[in-house]
Amino acid sequence: MVIPAPARAPAITKFLKPYVLKMHFTNNFVTAQVIHTPSATIACAASSQEKILRPSMESTRDVGVAAAAKIGKLLGERLLFRGIPAVSVSMSRDQTYHGKVKAVIDSLTAAGVKLL
Repeated sequence: MVIPAPARAPAITKFLKPYVLKMHFTNNFVTAQVIHTPSATIACAASSQEKILRPSMESTRDVGVAAAAKIGKLLGERLLFRGIPAVSVSMSRDQTYHGKVKAVIDSLTAAGVKLL
């Protein structure tokens, strides 16, 4: 049985950005997701754990800037394939526009996705 996503009040969804990019970095892996905020569902995602990326990475636990750039490029291609032309970026307090975060965002914009 599939539980549907909770419905949000129209007053809240009026002020939300439609698609939000969230990134998560661990010591071993890089993950990026685009969340559709009105329905609170994941619209698209990419991770360094995927089998598609394993041949192109140096190791399975490659968490450098190069791996983050590959994740951003793959996510950008998937977003454009699904017809999502623009996203908004949501960063946590400890994330600054530097290093892996910068690599994901720059490769996402290089793939053709606009930032709001």
